[in-house]
Amino acid sequence: MLRVKCPQDLGAGLLFIFIGLVGIYFGKDLTYGSARSMGPGYFPTWLSWIIMGMGAICLFKCFTLNGPPIQRIALRPILFVFAGVLAFGYLIEHIKLEPALVLLVAIATQGRSDTNQKKMLLLAICMAFASVVIFVVLLGQAMPTWSGDYLSAAFTKLWSLFSSAKGA
Repeated sequence: MLRVKCPQDLGAGLLFIFIGLVGIYFGKDLTYGSARSMGPGYFPTWLSWIIMGMGAICLFKCFTLNGPPIQRIALRPILFVFAGVLAFGYLIEHIKLEPALVLLVAIATQGRSDTNQKKMLLLAICMAFASVVIFVVLLGQAMPTWSGDYLSAAFTKLWSLFSSAKGA
């Protein structure tokens, strides 16, 4: 009789196989095609089989290698991250992108009991700045921001200077 030596790998393997089976089930109506002429079902089917293969590897490992037991789920981090995302989704329209992101990070990081407030604030400010640069300036997404117009103008000027210097 097989003895489970690593319950975490057993759970992960069963979950991966379940996800792969769900992917194959929902992709069964899509045209598969071939490697030369791929249909819309080609990639999801292959991805589902790869995920199920990973699940099989995890199942094999659970019977051969020793591992830790399954730990109890910590609800505090999950609830704080969920609350942060909900707050962000509601506040982005009312207080703009940057402060909503700062609040998202501030709320989500409270899920840990050992949160360093200085590091959290630095992360929040960097995330807000990077989000404006990536989504508003570079990708041109229409998002309500405080600084989008100023950053967009600054990056456009820098890009034109870089392009003219590169061409010279």
